[in-house]
Amino acid sequence: MARPHSTYPISCRKKWRMAFTVISFVKALHHLSKKALHMKPQTLFRSFSYLAIDVAPPHVPSPRHKLSIADPKLLSHMVGDKRLDSLTQFGDIKELAALLETDLKRGISDDDNDDIDRRKRVFGVNVFTRPPSKGFLSFVLEAFKDTTIIILLFCAVLSLGFGIKQHGWKEGWYDGGSIILAVILVIVVSSVSNFNQSRQFKKLSAKSGNIGVEVVRGGRRQSVSISEVVVGDIVQLKIGDQVPADGLFLEGHSLKVDESSMSGESDHVNVNADTNPFLLSGTKVAEGFARMLVTSVGMNTAWGVMMGSITRELDEETPLQVRLQKLTSAIGKVGLFVAALVLVVSMIRYFMGSTRDDFGNREFVGRKTKFDDVMNAVVGIVAAAVTIVVVAIPEGLPLAVTLTLAYSMKKMMRDNAMVRRISACETMGSATTICTDKTGTLTMNEMKVSEVWVGKKLIAEGGYLAPSLVQLLKEGIGLNTTGSVYQPQEISLPEISGSPTEKALLSWAVMDLGMDIDEVKQHCEIIHVETFNSEKKRSGVLIREKRGSNRVHTHWKGAAEMILAMCSNYHDNTGEIMIMGDEERAQIGNIVKNMATKSLRCIAFAQKSSNEKVCEKLEETELTLLGILGLKDPCRPGVEAAVESCKNAGVKIKMITGDNVHTAKAIASECGILNPSEELDEDAVVEGFQFRNYSHEERMDKIERIRVMARSSPFDKLLMVQCLKQKGHVVAVTGDGTNDAPALKEADIGLSMGIQGTEVAKESSDIVILDDNFSSVVTVLRWGRCVYINIQRFIQFQLTVNIAALVINFVAAVSSGKVPLTAVQLLWVNLIMDTLGALALATEEPTNDLMKMPPVGRVEPLITRAMWRNLISQASYQVFVLLILQFKGRSIFDVSEKVKNTLIFNIFVLCQVFNEFNARKVEKKNIFEGLGKNKLFIVIVGFTVVLQVVLVEFLKMFAGTERLSWGQWGVCVAIGALSWPIGLLVKCIPGRPSK
Repeated sequence: MARPHSTYPISCRKKWRMAFTVISFVKALHHLSKKALHMKPQTLFRSFSYLAIDVAPPHVPSPRHKLSIADPKLLSHMVGDKRLDSLTQFGDIKELAALLETDLKRGISDDDNDDIDRRKRVFGVNVFTRPPSKGFLSFVLEAFKDTTIIILLFCAVLSLGFGIKQHGWKEGWYDGGSIILAVILVIVVSSVSNFNQSRQFKKLSAKSGNIGVEVVRGGRRQSVSISEVVVGDIVQLKIGDQVPADGLFLEGHSLKVDESSMSGESDHVNVNADTNPFLLSGTKVAEGFARMLVTSVGMNTAWGVMMGSITRELDEETPLQVRLQKLTSAIGKVGLFVAALVLVVSMIRYFMGSTRDDFGNREFVGRKTKFDDVMNAVVGIVAAAVTIVVVAIPEGLPLAVTLTLAYSMKKMMRDNAMVRRISACETMGSATTICTDKTGTLTMNEMKVSEVWVGKKLIAEGGYLAPSLVQLLKEGIGLNTTGSVYQPQEISLPEISGSPTEKALLSWAVMDLGMDIDEVKQHCEIIHVETFNSEKKRSGVLIREKRGSNRVHTHWKGAAEMILAMCSNYHDNTGEIMIMGDEERAQIGNIVKNMATKSLRCIAFAQKSSNEKVCEKLEETELTLLGILGLKDPCRPGVEAAVESCKNAGVKIKMITGDNVHTAKAIASECGILNPSEELDEDAVVEGFQFRNYSHEERMDKIERIRVMARSSPFDKLLMVQCLKQKGHVVAVTGDGTNDAPALKEADIGLSMGIQGTEVAKESSDIVILDDNFSSVVTVLRWGRCVYINIQRFIQFQLTVNIAALVINFVAAVSSGKVPLTAVQLLWVNLIMDTLGALALATEEPTNDLMKMPPVGRVEPLITRAMWRNLISQASYQVFVLLILQFKGRSIFDVSEKVKNTLIFNIFVLCQVFNEFNARKVEKKNIFEGLGKNKLFIVIVGFTVVLQVVLVEFLKMFAGTERLSWGQWGVCVAIGALSWPIGLLVKCIPGRPSK
């Protein structure tokens, strides 16, 4: 008989319990090991070299500790290398999200700044570190590499050496030292200018990289800067978006990503939760929509590693700069020839004893002349010849382009236009045709449901709709959408996000139908989604009811006539289903037409139910029409005036829209693109399918007359751009969608929309219109024309100086063997006309007169007949006056040779100062118009005059001048001021730009 358990001693019972526990534990380990051996190979976890058993209660890590144990490098390699095995180390995406302290529905907290700062400390910030840009010393070294500068400095050093040897340190350094100081001044001024422009372009580049990203924080969708995205964020992605960081796919439909920027492969990559959940920073969403969990940011992403080795070049050479380089080269060759001629003639005259000093003595008397004197004279002749080359080469032309482009880019940013490609600034000035979108560009892009039709009946506000129909509309709107509804509190209004169209539809469903989007989603399971297609102009969703019958429903939403063509039945407001015969179809078609003529965008909803348990494809035939909603999008204020301004400027406006032809006509008439009072050409309004079905000859024949294209596809827009370019037009195109990218790239100027535009569209464009407003497009046109006119002003001014300086120095050198202007004086003139002249003339702001001129066109000569007229007259006047002074100045003014040369220098500089005013207006006689608006011009002219006075009166030894009396100053100013009446008289001669 067994002894009762209770009769055993306590010590014995403890030993039995311990033995039982050990046996049970060993059995459990044995069972687990057998189970692990029978697991599939792909589910095996990496084994450790030891096993530790902690009998103490498990320690739950604090949130701070939990976040810090996630290794940023491991996360980076997991997504960058697309390693599913690395993901399994974390368990799955849900466990990784828990590790990153992210709620998969609500995201991270939106009001806890400490949490966001902690994430930035642990995982880094979403900013790419680029290699350092060129510093100031780099620009100084580049300036020193100029061949003429090197020769000048060499001559200056020789002159300095011989001068000190001959006259000692006290007086011998003046000639050589003055040239060195003048050269250094020119180098410093040009280097500072180039450095500032480089910084300006860098700032603009940084702004162009600032992308808005939609994230979910605290349950709300909100837009943040790409640099504010942190690890653990949940990001909403839709077609056209740029993936802002590395991450993992959470949920979505039909997501395809363009990874060509990373891999070079053009094929789009399918991203899903099962086989490929990895999303790489810098890639673009080509199709579908999704939510992603951010796992790596900034330099920890694959894109960050690649960008770290790339520096964006900001010294893009524009077409106008290329043309100016050719002009500079041609003028430089002429200057080189003149300088060589001056050098040879001066040398011959010197060694023949034909030159005399200030006291009338021959400078070269054979062997009696000291070697140092000979070398000083030779160095002086070479320096003068080299300085003529410096003055002759208009290196200020490229500088003027850079200055005016940088200035206009800065001002355009203020006027809601961000330039991405510098060349677009000047190209826009030549635009002859603008192809514009309707929605958001000509209109406000603030949609509101203003009419609701169910069947053939207009439903007034608060009108009756059957509960069954209301439920179907809630499903069709709430599930077939890329927008979202967030209800912060029961008493507050819901926050609705998405595109303007989606927001309008969701707002109507919430406010008028009482839709609770969360409730709709709880009762239905989404099986398949067809995202919006610009060709079919519709989107669809296949859903299954979670309760009751488990029936499957197909819901379609899209352009009214497209959806109507798919329907064979329609609902009336009582919920009864009616057969749609030909008569009913025509009646509903007329309803759509009448809505469109009132500028309404017509969106239709259709549905079809099925009892099939397995269904993976959306039905496209025999659907039942649920209703038609009319969305009103009013025209932007000022659009009509902007369109009229373009017409006056000779620029044609063509509206390309996806809306139906009646809506397109109504909006075009409202904006002034079509004139309701005049008889409409039959080719003025076409539909996309008509245009693409024309033969090439028909398209080329009709393209000039087409003003509106409705129901267009992105391919139609591209085709129109190509046809217009073949006809010789300079074409600007606006676009906001991913599919607009080909047309934006094909156009001479691509203009993307900053608010509604996708990142793909922005990447393909030259200029981003930040407020999506057509008036800003016209502002860009004005600035483009202003850039071109500013360059022409500067060319006229500079060539006048070039011609005058070359002729005076050449004639003087050949006739007397000496040039009247010293190397230092010529370098000062060079500084006035290059850097200071460029600053003064290249920063004029656009005026309304620019929009009254015809477009420049592709082959318009850079120097027009009017410019030739102005510069030849001014150069001739200057040459005439200065040559008289050169040969008769001493006797006319009864002064010494040195004072005469000072008078020539002073008059030459003052002529340029007064001619700078003439250059402000190429055609107009009133050269002072708008002068008060350009403060920089006034400051530069004043600065030039003050420095000229200082050079003549106080820096005699440096500039090689003599002090002038008040009377002599008055004569100099009077001769310079004569440039104004001469300019006025010359402008009476017709000088229309050549065609």
